[in-house]
Amino acid sequence: MNNETPKFRKVEPQQNKTSFRRKIGMVQSFAMALASRGIKGKKINTATKQLRVLSCFGNDSSGGVLPPCEHLGDSKEKEGMHFCEACGCGDRAGTWLIAESMEYGKLDYPKLACPLSMPGFTNYMPSKEDESVNPITRKYYIENIDYTDLQKVLVNIAEMPEELRQAMENSKNMKKNLNK
Repeated sequence: MNNETPKFRKVEPQQNKTSFRRKIGMVQSFAMALASRGIKGKKINTATKQLRVLSCFGNDSSGGVLPPCEHLGDSKEKEGMHFCEACGCGDRAGTWLIAESMEYGKLDYPKLACPLSMPGFTNYMPSKEDESVNPITRKYYIENIDYTDLQKVLVNIAEMPEELRQAMENSKNMKKNLNK
């Protein structure tokens, strides 16, 4: 990319499904995300979370030029929390993109769909050729960002404490033994 500050175009999520089909798709997407977490609370790796955070929050607040996604919503339930207004999940603790401390945020799920199919998400689709024409899309910009700039995106991947993980594992084993 050149040294000129890029201008970004708006991109609307695909809304070509009927309301009923869209709701079914949301349920399937939610089930996929929950299943990917598993009983041990698996989370994504650092690089994938960095891509997701960049896709949602941009980097203009940390000296970059990429603005936040136009569908990023500020929570009215809790100050400082954010949610996706395009996916239809709403504003509540389970849908906040980044959670506090040891909590599990939406961006932590190993499998997670984005209504814009952005980088870092399970349903990612590469940008089309016309997305490189000014004004460019945020997706095209992220696909072409220098890896060292991606590494500057600060993320926290809080792991489940070992004691809690072990207690859950013990509970699971006890249930297995009872069913024998």
